[in-house]
Amino acid sequence: MKLYDFDGMFDEKLSEYVKKNADKHREKEWEDIIPKMYARFGDTVIKSLGKSPNQYYADMDDGQLVAQLRAHLKQGVAVSEFLCNAIESRKPEKLLIPLLSGTEDEIAYALNLLGASREALPEYMRLLTTSESEDVRNTCVDNVKEFADDVKEQALDYYKKGVQREYMLEILSRCVIRDDQIFNILIKEFRTGDDVPMHASYIAAYGDERALEYLLDKIDEEGITFIEYQELKYAIESLGGSYEKERDFSNDPYYQAIKAHSANEVDIFGELPRKS
Repeated sequence: MKLYDFDGMFDEKLSEYVKKNADKHREKEWEDIIPKMYARFGDTVIKSLGKSPNQYYADMDDGQLVAQLRAHLKQGVAVSEFLCNAIESRKPEKLLIPLLSGTEDEIAYALNLLGASREALPEYMRLLTTSESEDVRNTCVDNVKEFADDVKEQALDYYKKGVQREYMLEILSRCVIRDDQIFNILIKEFRTGDDVPMHASYIAAYGDERALEYLLDKIDEEGITFIEYQELKYAIESLGGSYEKERDFSNDPYYQAIKAHSANEVDIFGELPRKS
């Protein structure tokens, strides 16, 4: 299978252009210019090919596109955005899902190209409980959450078995169909778990107003940190409640860091000369 390193071609042209025009643009300007040049390159006809990169991939069917992706990864040839965009625009799920059982690179590309996919849910749940990569697990959770109700029973089963419990809690918190079992689990973890901000965020995401009394009890405790206070207040307000009691976090390290940062910003502006 013939592979073209379109990114390598672009980098070569870019290097020539930058050398000739290095003094014409500041660094920030280059950050805006380069992506626009890359996009234009996608529609530029390459003489040796007789097509632009975008047209080259547009002429392929779904199977050829996925085969190109596999070949690029296997042979270590850079995968261009043009190929990824062509696949993503069609989203051939049945052809991409097998990549979730492939190499690390194939899994990473398949996860991003498939995104939230009902068809891929079984594979996402498998990877979520078997992959040693935190990045893979995090991406799987993000892709599963949109269909949380579809995997509710499986997530409950994994949670009860102690398998990736935090991930299962995150999924369960996104279920739309109300279930007292889920509510009770989220409240139990909030009251007994160590990560108060995270568990408060699950309650906020679930959106059951019955949780307000537990959130209000917790935020009123004297020993909470400023980070916990912020997440608790957000959760309370997201459920339609409010908490107006004044609290003193002047001895909290995180609060002190924020105040110090704010003070530095004020000092910087304070040094500017005033207009007469």
